[in-house]
Amino acid sequence: MTMWEYALLIRRRAARIDAAGWEVTFHWYGPDGSMLDVTPLGDTALTHLNNAGREGWDLVSVSEDPSMEGINELHRYHLKRPIAVPAQRARLGSGGRGVRRPRE
Repeated sequence: MTMWEYALLIRRRAARIDAAGWEVTFHWYGPDGSMLDVTPLGDTALTHLNNAGREGWDLVSVSEDPSMEGINELHRYHLKRPIAVPAQRARLGSGGRGVRRPRE
């Protein structure tokens, strides 16, 4: 059975507070609940998605938050990748008797 872990990349575009122009930021929300500002690692969503792809992440869906007022943008990139599941070992004493093998 395949099990998955999930992550979220969020892209925000908003007016700069300290200067004229726009600011685009990217934040990574990992499967362990961590949040990391990954803005310094690239300036486009494609750069960040390609970086995630190299780490085994698959893009599942993209959503935009239409409730953002003005010309702010909020894009969410939902990602997943398979996680290793330890193989199930046969349980001892599971009921019936084992098969006897003749001695050599």
